[in-house]
Amino acid sequence: MNILVTLDSNYIKPLKIMLKSLFLNNPDQKFTIYLIHSSLTDEELCDLEFYISVHNQSLRIICIADHYFQNAPVILHYTKEMYYRLLAFKFLPRTLDRILYLDPDTLVINPIQELYELDMEGYLYAAAYHDLISVKGVNKIRLKPYEIKAYYNSGVLLMNLELQRKVVKDEEIFDFVEKNKAKLIMPDQDIMNALYSDSIKTIDEKLYNYDARYYNYYKLRTNGKCDMDFVIYNTVILHFCGKKKPWKKNYSGKFHSLYKHYEKLALGNSG
Repeated sequence: MNILVTLDSNYIKPLKIMLKSLFLNNPDQKFTIYLIHSSLTDEELCDLEFYISVHNQSLRIICIADHYFQNAPVILHYTKEMYYRLLAFKFLPRTLDRILYLDPDTLVINPIQELYELDMEGYLYAAAYHDLISVKGVNKIRLKPYEIKAYYNSGVLLMNLELQRKVVKDEEIFDFVEKNKAKLIMPDQDIMNALYSDSIKTIDEKLYNYDARYYNYYKLRTNGKCDMDFVIYNTVILHFCGKKKPWKKNYSGKFHSLYKHYEKLALGNSG
């Protein structure tokens, strides 16, 4: 299986924790981790390569040179790195027809094969949207006049690279950013939803992009079905969305203990 990650130095520790959960809960799978970056040091890359090789998995490093995207529009504190996820197909080997992108602030707590092998015929992405009325309503208004059926989260993306190479254009993305700088809040996510919403296949958020902030909401919406037992035995990907992160000292979310369990397994006493 091919896994894509994009990050800077601040997310190396969370990446190791996410990868530990991925490897442990998919013991029979062989993974190739594709890492796209522009700022990691040789020492950091060697450390990651060793960490992944110890788990009998492979790392492929793709360094984006400074001249890429140097004329692309950027906004606020978001840099040119926001384009790496959307335009990854330009830099990944052309022999790859699909890849699963995972944010470093996720845990993979069950087998991932069913998601990875999903039928992607005619779709650029498979992704989940968080079915909160407030989220859907605000983003539909904010991204007008672009028609979006739902506002998909870009933290877990199954990518149809073969179709993306035919359909997705740099210029269309850059033009969109230039024209909409004032209204973009989550740039890469906003771009994906505004331009490609109709070409995104919906996957179940409770299984593949469970927002760890909303345990009570999920349980209420499912009349109690989506309780802790359901999550532990069925949810594949937990996503620690938002500003508060479980590797920070002041975090106190519902799944903090679970995250610390994987942190200890990944980092030992260095966590």
